Amino acid sequence: MASVANPAAWHSVREAVLKVPSESEGVMLSVLGTRALLLYQVDGAEHGRRQAVDAERLDRIPVLERLLGLPIGLPVPMDSLPGQAVVRDLPRGAVEWDEDLVTRRTVRLLAVDLAVVRATDWQTGLERAGRFAPFCRRAVLFDELRGWRAGLDETLAEAAFYGIGVLVHESDGIRMALEPEAYRPQRHTAAARHFVEELYGRLG
Repeated sequence: MASVANPAAWHSVREAVLKVPSESEGVMLSVLGTRALLLYQVDGAEHGRRQAVDAERLDRIPVLERLLGLPIGLPVPMDSLPGQAVVRDLPRGAVEWDEDLVTRRTVRLLAVDLAVVRATDWQTGLERAGRFAPFCRRAVLFDELRGWRAGLDETLAEAAFYGIGVLVHESDGIRMALEPEAYRPQRHTAAARHFVEELYGRLG
């Protein structure tokens, strides 16, 4: 179940990770088998469009795969497409029809800027944060580093190798010990779109 993140907590995280846009919102929820703070942005125009046309949810991988194969805003002749039955059964609001032309209208509704997981040891944090690699930037939040300070340099080196940020909750706030690597997806996938569509559905 999703819950709005404690404002002080997620503002502290956002301020520590400077590249998170200021308009990001925060939510705490269980996702991918772990509890995480997600900082995200909703595309207001797409949100409004879907509401106006009473769009159905896009929560099936085959549907998303078909949509990703269509250009945005360009009419495509139906007889040029394989799997025409799948296209004709696309959820309401995803495309528009004009005789035998289909035009994709839906775009990505939400972008996740950062996923932050909490852990008490590095290996647990590494495994949990790694689950978000296909979707967004990642960071691990530790309440303290005492007890394994001797291995801190090795930990930060390993975190840098995997592109995972390290945040430390100290008495005067949250400190960024290592900045997370920028999220640069090699390609747009149905799985990544499914992740954000599912998140959007849970936000409601």
